[in-house]
Amino acid sequence: MSYRGNASKLPDVGTTIFTVMSRRAIEQRAVNVGQGFPDYPIDPDLAACVTEAIAAGFNQYAPMEGNVRLRAAIAAKIAAGGGRAVDPESELTVSCGGTESIYSAIQAVVGAGDEAIVFDPAYDAYDPAVRLAGGRCIHIPLAAPHFRYDWERVRANMGARTRLIIINNPHNPATSVATADDLDRLAELTRDRPITVLADEVYEHVLYDGRVHQSVMNHPELRERSFAVYSFGKTLHITGWRVGYCVAPAELTRELRKVHQFNAFSIAAPLQEAIRLYLDRHPDAWRTVGAFFSAKRDLLRARLADSGLAMPPAQGSYFQLADYSAIADCNDVEFTERLINDAGVAVIPLTPFYREPPADMRIVRLCVAKRDETLAEAASRICAYTAGRPRAREGA
Repeated sequence: MSYRGNASKLPDVGTTIFTVMSRRAIEQRAVNVGQGFPDYPIDPDLAACVTEAIAAGFNQYAPMEGNVRLRAAIAAKIAAGGGRAVDPESELTVSCGGTESIYSAIQAVVGAGDEAIVFDPAYDAYDPAVRLAGGRCIHIPLAAPHFRYDWERVRANMGARTRLIIINNPHNPATSVATADDLDRLAELTRDRPITVLADEVYEHVLYDGRVHQSVMNHPELRERSFAVYSFGKTLHITGWRVGYCVAPAELTRELRKVHQFNAFSIAAPLQEAIRLYLDRHPDAWRTVGAFFSAKRDLLRARLADSGLAMPPAQGSYFQLADYSAIADCNDVEFTERLINDAGVAVIPLTPFYREPPADMRIVRLCVAKRDETLAEAASRICAYTAGRPRAREGA
């Protein structure tokens, strides 16, 4: 029997840019402000809840849909934040991070020959999941530097096979935030069509400068045909716990759970109970997330003010974009290599998030979910690297 070595379902997919850049950071002993994970400790009260949950016997399979009391706590959190009432039994599923919710939702509604619309730069988990479902992605770019939706272009790319539109709000890596008008336009375009919306809202609480999150779950039309995905990794600074959840109408939730039960099935029981305990004791913990990251965004921008990088303030997510076109005239992958090798700082290039990246893309992404000392050191190294360098437009 011969090995079908040419039968890869994802022949063009390699190691993610996040893994590559974090590995390079370790190799070069660089300050890592690339991959999106915090480098500071979690709340000791949250850590103590894990020990408490284990001691209380939460060591076997949790229910497939998620810890019953955790789901009730999530529904209460949504209501406390001004969201619509969610039935924790029929409309809420705990998943292995937000990514598993995204994957299971895509498998639930996309079939062979179907099309899904995604917006570039797009989080890299979307396209492979659509392809594994037998569909294909229609990639619509968000134009830099503001990365706003072009809904007329969306309309022009919708067809008889369009089954899914994926939005990311707040957006990673573009750091832009959808408006109420954006959701109204999306509702208009999908009205009376067999199209489901998948809203990746994992950065729902990481909004800056007074912005208010516009969720599909609070939109009178979109909530009836949308999956909305969330992550405790982002909200409670615990990316390694891999606990997220999906909110959707009962009919869509049933379809998602059909996939979820044969994918992850159930999420780590003590971690679910620990989060439940923590939410019970700190019901407002999520309310401080925006201000916490806003201070870090502002610190990084202030420390890089003299670096030569152009840094429009991020609107949301815990990332900050930096335009280096005044410093170097090279592609973003090469620039990130220069920063690692010559400055000792790891950042993420933007072009890997595109199907067809703009030829003149000169933007990289920095993560602000780091200790203040980490951000200050990264900024100091970047400023030292750029100091005295001739500007690219002057012939560098």
